[in-house]
Formats: sequence, structure tokens, C-alpha cells
Amino acid sequence: MSEPKPLLTQHLSPHLLRELRSDHAGETGAVYIYKGIEAVAQWRGDLELLSFARAHGATEADHLTEVALWLPASQKSLLLGPWRLAGWMTGALPALLGRRAVYATIAAVETFVDQHYQQQIDHLREWGGPPGLLPLLIRCQADEQHHRDESAALAGSKRGVFLRAWCWMVGFGSAAAVVLARRV
Repeated sequence: MSEPKPLLTQHLSPHLLRELRSDHAGETGAVYIYKGIEAVAQWRGDLELLSFARAHGATEADHLTEVALWLPASQKSLLLGPWRLAGWMTGALPALLGRRAVYATIAAVETFVDQHYQQQIDHLREWGGPPGLLPLLIRCQADEQHHRDESAALAGSKRGVFLRAWCWMVGFGSAAAVVLARRV
């Protein structure tokens, strides 16, 4: 994976700074989703779920590292602590219920993230941006799509009312978090 060089703030429009702040906050939350899953899987002795969490978590940690290189430290969200806690809980709670709940949760999160990255990719294709940013977002989106598709297949199509409501709440919460992270 090639690492983009950190950019100076003047090379990023205010719109791109807000978007990268939301990406950084989102990838922080994603890392902690998998830490929450990993903690519960380890406690339960669920090696399959533990392996899933570690593999996906490593990908999200790579995304976080790469996005952080593009975002000046002064522009990072002031709410990284709450994003970590929310992420951890979003991973740990379904892990207490079992693998299918985890996989459905990840599919819901990644469905939102795919759309979020697509909006940014569309913006960069239309308006342009600094060299290297578009390929990074495309690469991150492809990883998130893979996570979504794998998780959806593992979750299966049969989901009860509680799980459907939880997944809706996770998607809604992800969207609300992006709006907040763009501002704070």
C-alpha cells in the first residue's frame, strides 16, 4: 500500500477538510467497532469471530493511518473519545448476541460507509482535488464494499425485527455521526 504524503492545509478546500474529518472520525469508530467485537469474541472463546474482527480491524487501522496523513492535526474531530466509545459499543453489543448479529451490524455500517465514500468520490471526479486523494478513497471504498458483502453473506437474509431495528439504528447513527464529525 503506497502512503500519500501529508498535505498542507492550503491544498485542501474547506469541503475536503470537513469530509476528511468525517472519514478520520469514521475510521476511528470502525477500528473500535472491531476492538469491541474482538473483546467479546475473546471472552467467549469464539475463534471464528475473533479472526474476523482482527482481519477487518487491521484493514480499518490501515485506512485510519492513511486518512490521518491527509488531515492536519488541527482539523481532527474533537469528539474522537466519544467516537471510540460508540464504535466499541457498536461492536461489543451485537457480539454478545452472536455472530449473525455482528455480521448484520457490519453489513449495515459498511452499506452506509460505501455510500459516504461514493459521495466523496463523485465530488472529487467532478471538482478535482489533490493528487492521490481520489485513489485513496477508491481503495478504501473497495475494502468497505468487500467487508459489506462478506458480512451480508455471513449474516444471511433472515433477520428478526430486533436485528432489523438495530441495523436501521446503526445506519442512522452512522449518518448522524458524519454530520457531527464534519462540524466538530
